[in-house]
Amino acid sequence: MTRTSNHPGERLAEQLEALRMSAAELGRQLNVPTNRITAILKGQRAITGDTALRLGHFFNTNPQFWLSLRAIYDLRQAAQAVGATISRLPTLTGRAKKPAAAPRRVV
Repeated sequence: MTRTSNHPGERLAEQLEALRMSAAELGRQLNVPTNRITAILKGQRAITGDTALRLGHFFNTNPQFWLSLRAIYDLRQAAQAVGATISRLPTLTGRAKKPAAAPRRVV
């Protein structure tokens, strides 16, 4: 069973709602254009390293948290789109390993 994918913008929207803060105000606090925040909230834009650093600083969280949300979202989207196809591809498991070549002696 595949888990549903929640865009990181949904998490950000929850944070803003709890703070009763608008996207425009967050943009001002982070010193970024408002449309960057609104695009993230709408699921139209990814959270970049720059944005993760700013969000981490503002919310006093690890920037990796914000990047991880995006990575999880991307992986779940990919699994839904092509997971069945990928699961039918061959793997290295069970393949006979070639013996390691003996090191060459230099004389």
